[in-house]
Amino acid sequence: MIRVLLAEDQGMMRSALALLLGMEQDIEVVAQVGAGDEIVDAALNSRPDVALLDIELPGRSGLDAAADLRDECPECRVLILTTFGRPGYLRRAMEAGAVGFLVKDGPVEDLAEAIRQALRGETVIDPALAAAALSAGPSPLTTREADVLRASVDGATVSDIAEKLHLSESTVRNYLSAAIGKTGTRNRMEAVREARQRGWL
Repeated sequence: MIRVLLAEDQGMMRSALALLLGMEQDIEVVAQVGAGDEIVDAALNSRPDVALLDIELPGRSGLDAAADLRDECPECRVLILTTFGRPGYLRRAMEAGAVGFLVKDGPVEDLAEAIRQALRGETVIDPALAAAALSAGPSPLTTREADVLRASVDGATVSDIAEKLHLSESTVRNYLSAAIGKTGTRNRMEAVREARQRGWL
């Protein structure tokens, strides 16, 4: 049996996926979680062969959790399953050690086969998304510019961001200015929106 951990914050979607995958003769869902910060503990307890992770999760993103699993449970293969097929997300998922990236609107048979492929050591990527990622190129934002944009999400002031990231206010302004320039936007809220849309945050 292929042991699967499922991380999805929408309860109905999580239950439906678990039910559908459970109908496959060779797949058993051994753990289900609704938040990103529960993934590693659940994996350590249930020892899954494959972890299916959503990206947008409370507590910790599926991309961050994928990197955690690579370090804490290296024997577990990670597949990202998301509504948001953004090229930047695909690149970040691969960098975090995921072996697959699929969008949720595909048939469950394809998902079951992707789980089998992942266990065989194959890489499974939605073809349209792979093409888009190659044409989009890498994120132009530096790690610090991305950090500053993330800290801006809830309308935090420059002072708030500086305190949170242990930077000077002038350094925060410089990073924001650079991020705004690189995203081709007029202000930091637009920069956040554009960077999220492209999957850079």
